[in-house]
Amino acid sequence: MSNNKTKLAIIIPCFNEELVIKSTVETLLSVLDGIIAKGKISEDSYIYLIDDGSKDRTWEIIEELHNMFGNKVRGVKFVRNYGNQKALIAGLLGVKELGCDCVISIDADLQQDENAIEKFVDEFHNGAEIVSGIRNDRKTDSFFKKYTALCFYKLMNILGVKIPPNHSDFRLVSYKGLEILEKYSEAGLFLRGFFHEIGLKTAYVYFDVKPRMAGHSKFNFLSLTSLALNGITAYSIVPLRIVVAMGLLTVIGSCLFAAEVVFEKYFLNDMPSGWATLVILLAFFGGLQIFCLGIIGEYIGQIFSEVKARPRYIKEKDI
Repeated sequence: MSNNKTKLAIIIPCFNEELVIKSTVETLLSVLDGIIAKGKISEDSYIYLIDDGSKDRTWEIIEELHNMFGNKVRGVKFVRNYGNQKALIAGLLGVKELGCDCVISIDADLQQDENAIEKFVDEFHNGAEIVSGIRNDRKTDSFFKKYTALCFYKLMNILGVKIPPNHSDFRLVSYKGLEILEKYSEAGLFLRGFFHEIGLKTAYVYFDVKPRMAGHSKFNFLSLTSLALNGITAYSIVPLRIVVAMGLLTVIGSCLFAAEVVFEKYFLNDMPSGWATLVILLAFFGGLQIFCLGIIGEYIGQIFSEVKARPRYIKEKDI
């Protein structure tokens, strides 16, 4: 396939983005025009917006942009908010149905550098099926968010999911990648782990993060924690093995403690006393049991969500 025949789709998940969406679309259309002028993508490349149950004027603005730019701007609206990952999946599968050779996902606030899109396309033309965006730094994040994110990536690597640090959902996926994605029906699919797991040829593009143009991030501590837990439980059973190891160590420790009591009683004629020690041990092991049950509960929750086999999302409108 010649470069100028490459049909590129850009997907943008949106949730209450009325302050930025018009500016974002106009900026990305300008970027597309520049890449088209260089003969790297076809003129029928387009933008696909996913309104993830917004409560503001986001969908109205998307319809206005569609009327203004025609099929250059398309979109879908959910009946309610389903979350960023499901919005991304809807976008990826949506553009597969509409037709494209590759697709790039980017955030609606354009904190991710839109000028890096051309580099993604270049890597695709060089043979990469997946091109992942990696942040150069986390200067725009708060101290807490920066270090919790780094801890998450380190933890994921320890648990066996080798995701590069500062990896983001700013990525290019080829049509072949979309065909593989369509075969995965699980409700809680964690895309950063999925695109690493499938093993297609991958390249990396490094980019700078800009300050948000307007509004505020829709990711809070709870949503980020939920995303992290979903990523861990979806792609690693190491936490369950840690629970088994802690149980085994507890049994061994209890046996050693019992041996010490027997030794003091029959060889030293002394009985160990200390109600404080007993209380501390009871509190420790009680907390340990609850912690282990919590880990097991996360996996049971994943099973519960999957066996119901409910749709990932429900569309209300499509343009």
